[in-house]
This record gives sequence, structure tokens and C-alpha cells, in this order.
Amino acid sequence: MPTKNLRQHILITYKFFFQNGTEKEFEIKLDRTTLNLISNKNTHSSWTQHQNFSCPNCIQSLKPGDYCPVATGLDDILIFFSTFPSYEKINVQVITEERTYSTMTSLQTAVGSLIGILMTASGCRIMAKLKPLVKFHLPFSSLEETAFRAFSMYLLAQYFRFTNGLKPDWLLENLAKSYEEIKIVNQYVCEKIANLELQDTTVNSIIVLNNFAEFISLLLEQNSIEEFESLFEEYLH
Repeated sequence: MPTKNLRQHILITYKFFFQNGTEKEFEIKLDRTTLNLISNKNTHSSWTQHQNFSCPNCIQSLKPGDYCPVATGLDDILIFFSTFPSYEKINVQVITEERTYSTMTSLQTAVGSLIGILMTASGCRIMAKLKPLVKFHLPFSSLEETAFRAFSMYLLAQYFRFTNGLKPDWLLENLAKSYEEIKIVNQYVCEKIANLELQDTTVNSIIVLNNFAEFISLLLEQNSIEEFESLFEEYLH
């Protein structure tokens, strides 16, 4: 039987190793129950205030002077990576409780993997639908891997809706709507960051993330999810 982890938070560490010898480490702490980011940062840049940063489909209960959770989660990332080009090849390690992942990839891909956690666990109610993927984080996943995980997550959510007396969406009709909302957030974040006139790394990283959302939307639109059916042959007779 697996040993239960008694720590109150989940720790995910990203280590970036640049070709010029620079090294940078980001520690992400998540509440083990809510999967929300745990941050000790008390001050935020003015651009992250809700009055300056509010997605067109925002459903947060925020007041003037409050800060956008997505923006505050990205603030430190923007500051550090503002001097690095997105195409630079780097070595990156991701250390989770279960294992360590390591790869050589473009900076925009590596940062995109990090940003994916920060946006989802920020407290944004639109991005929160992806929280189960954060609990079982798979960095540097392919489009196909991400699609399989997203569909599996959604269908498991429908099972829990069913067992809790709620109407399940077995035909995935609302999944496309969720990803349309996520794409709006991604696009708005890209626009706001581009307006800060920083290096292109963070913008391109979010574009990479949005490509995953676009891919899942396309599979749903074309009913191409059936491409996964052959994997389940043993369940179909």
C-alpha cells in the first residue's frame, strides 16, 4: 500500500540550466487539498491589479485594488525571463514527489510547462478546471498526451458528477466550452504581456500552451476523439 504523504503542500521544482552557465530554480508550492498556489509574496507589480488586468470573460469576485491571480502568479516569471530569447536551447529538470524529469528543449517550451502550472493553480476560476492535471503534472507532454489526459480527466469528472447527483456530460458537450474560455484567457494574457514590451519568451510560452487548447478544441470539433478508440479494443467486446 502506498505511504500517505503527510506534508501539507505539494512541491514541484523547475531547474533551468542555460548555455552561458546561468542557473535558475523555481519552487512551486501547492496546497495539497485545494491545489492552489502557496505564495509568501506580499507585493505585486501595478500591472497585475484587476483594474489593469481583467480578462473579458473574467468571473472572479474582485474589487478595484485587488490583483488578478493569473497575473500575480506570472509576475516573477516575466521579470526573470525578460532578457532571454524564446528560441534558446536549455536543459531543464522538473522535480516532483514521485520522480525527476529532464530534457533539452527550447526555453519557450520549458517556460510554457512552468506557466501551465502557475496559471491553473493561481486561483483563477476558469483555469481551475484543469487542476487535476496539475496534481498529476506531466511536463513537456506532447499534443496527443495532453489530449488523452484532458479527455480522461473530464470523463472522470463526469463520473463524480453522476455519483454526487449532478447531471453528467458523457458526450463531452461542455468540454469544448471550457476550452474556449481557457483560450480567451490565454489570448488576453498574451496581449497584456506583449504590451509590457518584454522579451518574447513568456508570450511565446503561452502561445505554446494555447496550441494545446486549440488542438483539443479541434479534436472535439471534428469528432476526432474517436482516434483513441483503437486503444480500448479490449473494452469493446
